[in-house]
Parts: sequence; structure tokens; C-alpha cells
Amino acid sequence: MQINKTKNAARNLAFGSIQKVVNIIMPFITRTAMLYFLGAEYLGLNSLFTSVLQVLNLAELGVGSAMIFSMYKPIAEDDNETICALMRLYKIYYRIIGIVILIAGVCITPFISHLIKQDVPQNINIYVLYLLNLGSTVLSYWLFAYKNCLLYAHQRNDIIDKTSTIVICTQQLVQWIVLFAFRNYYFYLLIVLIAQAAKNIINAIFVSKMYPQYEAKGDLPKEKIKDINQRVRDLFTAKVGGTVVNSADSIVISAFMGLTALAMYNNYYYIMNSVIMFVYMIFTAIGAGVGHSLVTASLDKNYKDFNTLTFIVSWICGFCISCFYSLYQPFMKIWVGEKLMFNNIVVMMFCAYFYLYIVCGIFSTYKDSAGIWHEDRYRPLIGAVVNLALNVMFVKTYGVYAILMSTIISYLIINIPWLIYNVFHLLFKVNPLKYLGRLFVYTCVSLVACYITSLCTRLILIEGLVGLILKLVVCIVISNLVMLICYFKNNELTNCIGIVKRIIKR
Repeated sequence: MQINKTKNAARNLAFGSIQKVVNIIMPFITRTAMLYFLGAEYLGLNSLFTSVLQVLNLAELGVGSAMIFSMYKPIAEDDNETICALMRLYKIYYRIIGIVILIAGVCITPFISHLIKQDVPQNINIYVLYLLNLGSTVLSYWLFAYKNCLLYAHQRNDIIDKTSTIVICTQQLVQWIVLFAFRNYYFYLLIVLIAQAAKNIINAIFVSKMYPQYEAKGDLPKEKIKDINQRVRDLFTAKVGGTVVNSADSIVISAFMGLTALAMYNNYYYIMNSVIMFVYMIFTAIGAGVGHSLVTASLDKNYKDFNTLTFIVSWICGFCISCFYSLYQPFMKIWVGEKLMFNNIVVMMFCAYFYLYIVCGIFSTYKDSAGIWHEDRYRPLIGAVVNLALNVMFVKTYGVYAILMSTIISYLIINIPWLIYNVFHLLFKVNPLKYLGRLFVYTCVSLVACYITSLCTRLILIEGLVGLILKLVVCIVISNLVMLICYFKNNELTNCIGIVKRIIKR
């Protein structure tokens, strides 16, 4: 089957952008409503439950990624029989995963209270609330979730984005009404469960209509299953690493600092993660295209594309950290008030966290698309252990600084060096020094843009929403102008302009 990678990537970016905007704005309003109608403790409790369930999602083991990768070749070769057999195997795996998560989730229920320090909201049963969250997670695996792999493998992420947008909008609107009218957290979580079920069912209907030739039937050769299981095992450590970095931080803060501190941290993290969602939309949109290109195109062509991607993402990162550094605090002051704000040092650490996270995303996109999981299997685990150990050792003394610095250190000394080795020595088979020199220049340009932008925004003395908007305009203009001046004669900029022109012509 011929897949138009450029068209699909552009379409995925378009609909992905809409979905991400909805995923930011709607939950933001709901988060604000929860803060004012229920209190900061409920925000912290919500974050804790999310983190605990992310840990339980380790049961997924990376099955989804392994299955999608396994479909690239049979889709390119129109091997429908193999695709159907893969779907059947995926279906079996996901049903087992749902059962494992349910059992594990029920088993840890008695220990939930031990993960919360002091400020537990009154007149609620945290065990019932936790089980409602657990039910939503289990449903996400049991209700036709295996069919989504066809959409991802065919690079039709836009279908999932459309469904998510509709469901999320409906879900959030109902939740607003519940928070405003009833101020009831139980109803709030029940709506999440219903929405998850609806999303899975709608996606399954789309898949059945778009790909009627595919059914979950047939058997794979034992060697093929063995190969998939090997990929799953290799991806497990990646799941562990990602979970520790993204979830353990919240659990540690809740256990050692309390729900209010967790709510404060997650307010800042929410803003950063919202932007990360936008940037990662690029990686998601091109993921299947990169996988297809690695199979069909030359290594030189892929390396050129890799350099172009690095340039684009570096420019975006430079713009983002410029906005973060200048706008974080003014925005927080308007949104949650000074009582729920951290100092500027925390803002700088979030900027570093963001930058390193995105850089890892560049390498991970090619590493995952190339199926380099076995060689990468220990990296996430070691990075996670370092991160968690530093968290526990220093959180009592340094609080939120320890949480952020632990993550930054794990990226700098473990994740990035390891990913560089995997991508350059195992995939491209070239010396990475030239690339690293270029990446260093991109980083310096981003820092210069951030610094000059911050100097300009400090000249705006107007407070409140008007001041925030004016500072945003300055950030958009100045940061991009600085980078344009720095990159004016850069070959990658010329390549990017050419890509944009080709997309417009199509």
C-alpha cells in the first residue's frame, strides 16, 4: 500500500493542532473551575491518581509501539493476512493487560492513603475515587483499543484526533456543569469513565468503515510472535523510565510535601506539558512516515531529514523557552495568584526540563521508528533509577528544586548521551561530533533569543492581562527575529522553506 507521507503528516499536524488546542484550553478551564469550586487539594488529588494509574499502565509494556512497528512492512507490501493476525494478537494482549491492571489496581487500593501527606479533602472517600479512576483506565484497554493500531500504522492519526476533540469537548462541558452546579468530585470522575468508553467505541466504528478488509483473525508464525515479544520486552524498560520521570515526581511530592505543593507543581507542569504536547505532535505526525522512509529510502536521505527535523525543533524550542521565561510568572499571577506560585529559579529549571525533554524526543522518534529497542532497553531504566534516587534523597531538604534537578540530571548524564549513541552508531553509522556541534550552536542561539526577549519584556511595566498580551507579542516578534538573524544563511533554513513551499503547492 502506497502511503503519502507528506500529505498524511500535514493532515496529522493540522488536525493534531486542533486537538491539542482543545486538550489544553478545555482541561485548563476545568482545572481552574476545580481550583475555585473545590480547592487546590482536589487538584493535587487528581494529579496523584493520574500518576498512580500511569504506574499501573506499565502493564502495557510497550505492546502498542511494538505492534505498530510490526505493521509497517506488511502494510507497505499489502500483506492483509499478516495484518489481520497482528490485530488478533494485539487484541489478546490488550485484554490480558486490562485484567492485569485491574487486579494490580485493586491490590494497591488499601495503600493509597499512605501516598498522601496531611491535607486530604474532607468528606470524601479516596478509595472510591481511586477505583473510579481505575475503571476508566481498564476500559481504555478492553473496549476495542487494539483497533487504533491500524490508524497509527497507516499514519491516520487525524481520525483519532477528531474523535478525541469531540469527546473531550463534550466531557469537559459536562464536567464544568457538574463542578458549578453540584461541586461533586464523584460525578466529575464518573464522566471521565463514560467519555473513555465513548472514545474507544467511536474510533472502532471508524476503523471498521475505513479498513473493512482487516479483521482480528489468523495466526502468526512462532518466529514472528517471538520477535514481537522481544520488542515488547525491550520496550518495557522504556515504559518504566518514562513512568518514573513523569509520575514518580508527583507521587514523591504528594508523599513528602502534601497535596497543595503537588497542585502548585502540577500547575507549572501543566503549562509546560501543554506546550510539549504541541511539539510532540510533530513527532507523532511524522512517526509512521519516518518508519516507512527508513524501510524504503536511503540512509543519506534519512540523515538529511533528521538534520532538518533537528533544526525545526530547535527553532521551536528557542521560541518556547523564550516565552516560558518571560511569561510563566505573569500568567501564574493572573491564573492562581501569588500564594500558589514558585520563584523564578523554578521557572528556569522548567525551561531546562522542557528543552532537554524535546531534544530527547528528536532522537527517540528515529530510534523508535528504526526499532532500536533492544539496544536501548537499559537506558530508560537507569535514567529512572537515577531520577527516583535523587528525588527521595533530596526532596526533604530542597523540596521542588530536588524534583526538577533530579530530572534534569538524569537527562544530561543518562538519556541524551545514550540516545545519541543509539541513533548515530546503530542507525546512521556516522560520527555524531559534527551534529553535536550544530546542536550546540542551536542551543546557544535559543539561549540568546531567550535572554534578549526577557530584556525586552521587562520594559513592559503594565500588569494584568493587558501586560501579559503585550509581553506575548514581544516574545513572538523578538525571539523569532533573533533566531532568523542567527540562521539567515543556514542551509537547513533553506531546506525548510522548500518543504513549506511543496506542502502549499499540494
